Amino acid sequence: MATVTPSPDPRRWWALWALVASMLTLGFDMTILNVALPTMAGELGATTGEQQWMADAYVVVFAALMLPAGLLGDRFGRRLMLVTGLGIFLAGSLVGALAGDVTWVVAARAVMGVGGALVMPLALSVLPSLFGPDERSKAIGVMSAASALGMPLGPILGGWLLDHFWWGSVFLVNVPMVGIGITACLFLLPETRDPASPKVDMVSTALTAAGLGALVHAIIEAPTRGWGDPLVAGSLAGAVALLAALVLRERRAARPMLDMELLGHRGFLVNALTATLVTFVLAGLLFLLPPYLQAVLGHDALGTGLRLLPMMGGLLVAARGAQPVVARFGPRAVVTCGLVVLAFAAFLGSRTTADSGYGFTALWLTITGIGFGFAVVPAMDGALAALPADRAGSGSGLLMTLRQVGSAIGIALLGSLLAGLYRDRLDVTALPARAADTAGESVVAAHLVAERSGMPHLAASANSAYVHGMGVVLLVCGVAALVAALLAGAFLPDTRSAPGGASGTPAMAEPEADARQ
Repeated sequence: MATVTPSPDPRRWWALWALVASMLTLGFDMTILNVALPTMAGELGATTGEQQWMADAYVVVFAALMLPAGLLGDRFGRRLMLVTGLGIFLAGSLVGALAGDVTWVVAARAVMGVGGALVMPLALSVLPSLFGPDERSKAIGVMSAASALGMPLGPILGGWLLDHFWWGSVFLVNVPMVGIGITACLFLLPETRDPASPKVDMVSTALTAAGLGALVHAIIEAPTRGWGDPLVAGSLAGAVALLAALVLRERRAARPMLDMELLGHRGFLVNALTATLVTFVLAGLLFLLPPYLQAVLGHDALGTGLRLLPMMGGLLVAARGAQPVVARFGPRAVVTCGLVVLAFAAFLGSRTTADSGYGFTALWLTITGIGFGFAVVPAMDGALAALPADRAGSGSGLLMTLRQVGSAIGIALLGSLLAGLYRDRLDVTALPARAADTAGESVVAAHLVAERSGMPHLAASANSAYVHGMGVVLLVCGVAALVAALLAGAFLPDTRSAPGGASGTPAMAEPEADARQ
């Protein structure tokens, strides 16, 4: 007897737009805060380290909760958890809008990280339940474009808000977007679940959060305290011990939250590591660019957002063109070439000087976006295609966890490297000790000190010191991209897309009929 193939859900394309609305909300938040950080640093008196925590509080919580979030969706319903995540994200946005100091901003960002952790992996894990292999690649492309679209719109919208309202408005803008996302999910998205998925392991979740938090804390504090400081060394040792305990616990679990078997699949592992290294580079760039554009080049917040468009435009063009290029040349060639282009852009950007002007910056930003898009879209598609259907939630959660870990370490490590280089090169010989300490906190603070004390040479020294630090960071980014290119070229499976658009990597099996509700 012939097997009857279940008919596709007629609401699947409408449901995809519900997921797009959710991803747009997170896409905005990925970049809107970066533009606001220089303004917030000036008004709240935030040091570079505190700015790193405002960015990383979200990312660390996001990464720590990604795996249990995927499992919660598998067990209790992906639509339910998506709506819950959007609601938590909304609460964190309201706290951020009303925050009066750095501590409350960091707390608000952590709450938003809880919500984001529920939204991101579940939006991805719903796709195999809605689309077959012949349509999944197109759906992933739409989702990637939605997330990417939020990135250029975030700086522009954030810049406009900062020019017309107070800095808390960059949090408040999430409210209507979240409302649209919740409404769309409730009315358009079918409920799916996998009751056989493993239970959430609270001990493993705690080990993940504590381990990542300790690691990021050590990296951020090291430039100020020194790597030999007892607090920094203790944080590093604690991070190693906690993360090692996590791995040992998960290896012994009958149904692990951190599925080590997935890391044994070459297609998933190499694609995931490639996407992680690319995210490391992008997170570092998005952290260091706004202070350069605002403090060094002298643009306002809106102008800064507009001047990030070349990178976002290159990313969108590459993301849109990645699938047909992969179909012709295979993912290994496309990902490797994208990473080489990204490395070239970083090395070119490292030649930037305080007098280069924006034209040169726009050139290497455009190349950066193109390289990023051609590298990350095929890598994400290949990793997701390697997941079996019964591990869609936990597998996509693991993938996004690795990317968020890369983002957190990128902000912490590259931001700390920049802060140390800037402080060492800044000339504060004519300043009182208190003013010198303030100027060394950030390039924005140095400009404020220079303006108040009537010392234009301090502003010039701060610009030169910041651009020098940025150049070294870009060199590190270029090396990271080249390492990723070598990794992809050597180990990435060289599969081609099928005519229908499905990935040639082992595709997710069709979901069982009773998985739909």
